[in-house]
Order: sequence, then C-alpha cells, then structure tokens
Amino acid sequence: GVDLQVCTYKNLTCCTKKMEESYQTAAKQDIQQVLQTSSATVKFFISRNAAAFQETFEMLIRLAENYTSTLFCTAYRNMAAEATVHVQEFFTDVGLFIFGTDISTLEFVNRFFDTLFPVVYNHVINPGLTDISLEYAECLQMARRDIRPFGNIPKKAMGQMGRSLLSSWTLLQALNLGIEVINTTDHMHFSKDCSRALLRMQYCPVCQGLLLSKPCMGYCLNIIRGCLADIAEVDLHWRQYIQSLEELSSAMSGSYDIEHVLLNFHSLVNDALVQARIHGPELSVQVKKICGPPVRKPTQSPGCSFDQNKDNQGLKMFSRDSEETLTKRRKEFMSHLRLYRALFGGLADQPCNNELAAADGLPCWNGEDVIKRY
Repeated sequence: GVDLQVCTYKNLTCCTKKMEESYQTAAKQDIQQVLQTSSATVKFFISRNAAAFQETFEMLIRLAENYTSTLFCTAYRNMAAEATVHVQEFFTDVGLFIFGTDISTLEFVNRFFDTLFPVVYNHVINPGLTDISLEYAECLQMARRDIRPFGNIPKKAMGQMGRSLLSSWTLLQALNLGIEVINTTDHMHFSKDCSRALLRMQYCPVCQGLLLSKPCMGYCLNIIRGCLADIAEVDLHWRQYIQSLEELSSAMSGSYDIEHVLLNFHSLVNDALVQARIHGPELSVQVKKICGPPVRKPTQSPGCSFDQNKDNQGLKMFSRDSEETLTKRRKEFMSHLRLYRALFGGLADQPCNNELAAADGLPCWNGEDVIKRY
C-alpha cells in the first residue's frame, strides 16, 4: 500500500488504496448514523405531535361546525337549510387557513356575516310568504357592513378568530420547521479534511492490524467537535426556537385558545341573530333606504336538512374526554420538548462517550500509534 493517502506509515500496511477509500466512506457513514440515531427520537416525537395537533384541530373544526349548524336547526329551523351552507363554507375556510392556505381571516369572517345577513333579513327581520330575489340578497350583502345588523359581534369574531387561528397555524408551521432542521443536520456533508481525520481516527489502526484499539477520548472529542462545528452553531438557535415555542404555547391560552374560540362560535352567532331580531324595525328602515322595498320571488326555503347525528359519537367522545384537550396536550408536548434543548450542543460528544473512544486509563490510538496515555 505505498500509494495510500491518509493511513501512511514507514512500513507496509494491511491496506490498499481501494480499501482506504472504502474505509473513508465507512467513517463518514458511521458518524452520520450516530447523528441520525441521536436525533431520531426527537424527530419522531415532534412528527407524532404535529400529526396529533393537526388531527385535534380537524376534530375541533368539525365539532364547531356541528354546534353552529345545530343552533340553526333547533332555534332557527326555517332558515337552517340556507344558513348551514354558509356555516360549512366558513368552517372550510377555517381549516384551509390553519393548514396553510394563504387566505385572510378578516375576509372569510366578513364573508360569513355578509352572506348570513340576507338569510336573517328574509326570515327574521322582514319575513314573507316567499323568499327575497337574488338581486335583492346581493344588495343586502353589500350593505351589511354599513347597516351593522349584528352590532359589534362580527368585529369580536374577527379578533378572536384572527389571533387564535394564527397561533394554531404558527404552531404547525413551527413543528414542521423543527423536523426540517433535524433532517438537514442528519444529512450534513463533511469537508475533505474532516473526512480524512475521521478515517485516521477510526480505520487507520486496522491498516496496522490493530483491530481492537479505540481512539483516545481527547483525540476523539477534538476530531468529532471539529467535524460537527457547524452543527454546534445551530445550538443557540435551537434553544431560542424551543423558547419561542414555549411563549407561543402560553399565548394560545385563555380567551384566544382555539378550542375556546371555535367551540363558542355558535354562541357568538346566536348573539348576532338576537341582536338583529331586537333591532328588526330599525334595520328594515335602513335596508329600505339603501336597497328599496323587498323584491320577492315565488319560492319558499326548505326546512332543516342538516344531519344532527352526523359524527355525533366521535364528537361527543371528544368533548367528554377532556374539557382542556388541546391545552393539556400542548403542555405535555412542551414539557417533553424541553428535555431536548441541548440536542445540538451535546451532539458532538455523544459518539465518543458512547463507546467509540477508549475509556480513560486504557491504552488508546492517538492517530499515529497506540499509547498508554493521551
């Protein structure tokens, strides 16, 4: 092996150039495998929780939609069929927003109350034997924000939805980012100098027939820390990332907790409808000024078509399991994630401490020879 690049000695060795190249590849793979093993637990933990949070959000949206549609079917049956269509559209938008579609909460909350107003006008404020025309309904939609038939309820809904949905969206995005960071560090590329140093430390002793010798602890730490210096720089940012997640988790509590906001949305809608009913006569006058007298068409809205038994068992089980399902899960997740704060800070020392290096006091390989003490 006179043409060796790294494992060169005065005497001939057991290695050929081809063997040395194979060992070079093996040395890099060994360290990458150690990195992947070290981070696999936290990656699985974050992935599992990201999926669990998403599933919980989906269940909450379905439950909130169920509550709101049930409100119309029980208290406002004559307009339930029309109203539940707008309820479904609204909660579809809620789901799209949380799971990453670039839409505005301001727009879809406004759109819900805009489209609800003609239905409420037709059945509560100024009911008739037949429905208002499509053109008249469009005029009412356009006028809703000026007339304000629901008082400050839409504004309140915008505030609650905007903040709680954004926090939930941010949480899912942040968890995906954490997984991405770990994936990137799992597959880092080693420099030429680092690859050679790993080869010298792990496999050059084999070329001399020293099959059982391990690198000295200090030598091992120097090499691995040097190779993983870029990963160590991630440590500070990773700690800040976990701290930011803790702050986000705290901000998701109380009246802006998505569980509270979604499951109480039907109450807000009910308050809006009560407000419109109380101020019906005044609203009729305002509508007449803007849109003229009601223009009706010879049709009648069908009754309630919403299936109240749909998903009932799963939804009841969800609400019965825990009043604070999401809050509890979030707190448990954060308490476990804190255990991984030093993931990237201590990553370089793990291979040497996990039996790659010789224990203190034993003969060890120093890159050139086996010595009694490094």
